[in-house]
Amino acid sequence: MDILNKILENYPDEGFLKADGFDDAIIGVSTDYRLVYSIEKVIEILVSRNNWTHEDAADYFFFNIDGSYFGEQTPIFINLVND
Repeated sequence: MDILNKILENYPDEGFLKADGFDDAIIGVSTDYRLVYSIEKVIEILVSRNNWTHEDAADYFFFNIDGSYFGEQTPIFINLVND
């Protein structure tokens, strides 16, 4: 079962707002019940789906997706830091 389905199963009464086309980049849910996405996974999806370079996909993400606000349920995008 993918992460989104697990979240929806565990929080059936929450009205999550999704970033369309990026379900595979979901990594969790925040304490205020917003979906949390990996920025790197979103960029990887953009590269794969559009045959873009990593730089083009990152530019697109930071210009068109990051910082968008759709109300209190706006998804959160984070960078994961590896040791």
